[in-house]
Amino acid sequence: MEVYILGVDVAKAKFDVALLLGERVAHHQFPNNANGFAVLKGWLRKRGATQLHACMEATGRYWEALAAYLHEMDITVSVVNPRQVKSFGESELQRQKTDRVDAGVIARFCRATNPAAWTPPPAELRRLQELVRWLDALKRMQTQEKNRLSNPGVTPLVEADIEDHLAYLRERIKEAERAISGHINAHPQLREQRELLTSIPGIGETTAALLLGELGEVGNFTNGRQVAAQAGLTPKQFQSGSSIKGKPRLSKMGNVHLRKGLYIAPSSPNTATPSSKPSVNASSPQESPPRSSSPPPCVNSSSSPSPS
Repeated sequence: MEVYILGVDVAKAKFDVALLLGERVAHHQFPNNANGFAVLKGWLRKRGATQLHACMEATGRYWEALAAYLHEMDITVSVVNPRQVKSFGESELQRQKTDRVDAGVIARFCRATNPAAWTPPPAELRRLQELVRWLDALKRMQTQEKNRLSNPGVTPLVEADIEDHLAYLRERIKEAERAISGHINAHPQLREQRELLTSIPGIGETTAALLLGELGEVGNFTNGRQVAAQAGLTPKQFQSGSSIKGKPRLSKMGNVHLRKGLYIAPSSPNTATPSSKPSVNASSPQESPPRSSSPPPCVNSSSSPSPS
């Protein structure tokens, strides 16, 4: 039996679909909510799409509920990097950019490449990721308010209001940290993985929670380079012929939350090992030890083979 291909372009309030079977294509638009999902189910059944491979882009979080719904219907779901779909559309010399057109591009990409099936992470990991991102959002708001407070021209009224907001944010940050710690402690597997991660120099409990929440099922990775690629920390070469030899840079084609956490972890004085902390010579209080140019202790770029 021939498999139908469903390309899905998801937005906040609605999603567009393109259903392929051979050369035939059907388009439709649905609300991005539980009612829209039910209407989609009836629409697919009406067209006899019993064997189906659905594909959508991993943009934001608007796709998650629909992907989980389709997965529960025993439909093969693939969630792909938007850059892959964009490059595929450019290879087709696409001149239009609409949600309907994008759904068709995603469907043809799925048919041409047959991307791997997506499996939703366990509920405890989804909850942990939500908590970790909540904590990150609170810390970003705290930084913004501190920057406003440092403005020498801030008026007393505004300054008092900012101080009140900062006090509120400090309490919410403590609450988020308690919630994350309690959630991990309530799940033995997460607790064991956190203990392993915090044994790595430069990794504290905050970064360990971020790694667990953003990496998902750690067992899906077979070597360190796959984790580096997931975080966008792999090098990107830029060379062509004999005249163009650009400087290698980080690819940054990965999870930005994960990448930021791995960047901050080794530079945090709270998580540094005793040997990595600068020592102070009492006889020369104004002298500072030279900064090390070695790579961060939690990133190893050469110990594992490249992912297949």
